[in-house]
Amino acid sequence: MGEKAVGEKEAAGVVSADPSDEPDEPDEPDVPDAPDAPSSRSRGAVAAFLIILIGCLLVGTGYIVHVLRRDADLKADRAEAVRNPAAELDPSNLRGDPRVIFRSTARDSTYGLVSMVPLDDPGGVPAVTRLSCDRVDVRGEIGLCLSSDRGFVTTYQAFLFDADFHVLHSFRLTGVPSRARLSADARLAAVTVFETGHSYAGPAFSTATTLYDVVNRKELGNLEQFAIYRDDRRINPVDQNFWGVTFAADDDTFYATLSTEGTTYLVRGSLRAREVHTLTTNVECPSLSPDGTRVAFKERVAGDGPVRWVATVLDLRTMRRTHLSDTRSVDDQIAWYDNETIAYGLPRDGADAAITDTWVEPADGSGKARILVAKAWSPAFRG
Repeated sequence: MGEKAVGEKEAAGVVSADPSDEPDEPDEPDVPDAPDAPSSRSRGAVAAFLIILIGCLLVGTGYIVHVLRRDADLKADRAEAVRNPAAELDPSNLRGDPRVIFRSTARDSTYGLVSMVPLDDPGGVPAVTRLSCDRVDVRGEIGLCLSSDRGFVTTYQAFLFDADFHVLHSFRLTGVPSRARLSADARLAAVTVFETGHSYAGPAFSTATTLYDVVNRKELGNLEQFAIYRDDRRINPVDQNFWGVTFAADDDTFYATLSTEGTTYLVRGSLRAREVHTLTTNVECPSLSPDGTRVAFKERVAGDGPVRWVATVLDLRTMRRTHLSDTRSVDDQIAWYDNETIAYGLPRDGADAAITDTWVEPADGSGKARILVAKAWSPAFRG
């Protein structure tokens, strides 16, 4: 801020020695100087500021209009795609039939929509629903969807849906959707989000993993609220992150990844006891086999260059690992096609990296991987 100048007063009250002298005329009162007229430079600065301000308002308004029109057009295109029987099958035609349910990654109006194909014809034309999901899982008659609403301000939510793909319940998420799992009987759900960062390959990220009671539609707690035991001794790490939950059939036991002090652990937890115990290291995004004896997961490969993971299966009885034949990097929570076969998503190369395909491979490492469903991500199998 500018400072006001303060003038000094001259000495006053001096009397003439000659009595004939007339008294001095009283001083004229001080009159403040008129403010200077704005200089051409300041006028130019104000004008430039106003131009910039108006430009920002116009650009912001234009962006909002663009987002609203884009979203409206996309929703209209998707709705039309769902209504067009020449392009997609009617999802109701597959009700009750064995099928693969997935997130479409096709570069058309179905991108991001939950879709499905018959299990006996996975290469056929998909049936497309109206649900837009980043991750999806289905068990029995219940599905779990994690969704992003990328408007002017991006928000995230999860919702449960029924066999007709009608939304039953929704709840807000605190970050970018990452992993979604239901228990075999669909009574429990687990959701992992990135609260900071957006990739497990990054140097710094923070996750939040929350368990839910699907039947009563209530939260059961964040895993960071559970007691942690390493080598049967309780620890209280300050840098803990959990992700990738998978449930056992008893609706109490679960497995997950814990990261702390630079090490990732496979942990086995109990909902009733509200505690987890470490089992082994270098296990990420575990997925329990249908018979409950093995865990499929991604194992981080040591070395320079970009982070890589390979699909691996761990026998929980012997703790023996089986590395599968496909050595490409798998950054996914593996699913089980059946008790002997695993499934996972892989992106295509180069300019088609936004398209992922669902691959299957023998869980014992005895055979080669093959594409099961093209342009599909986050598969779930309903028998």
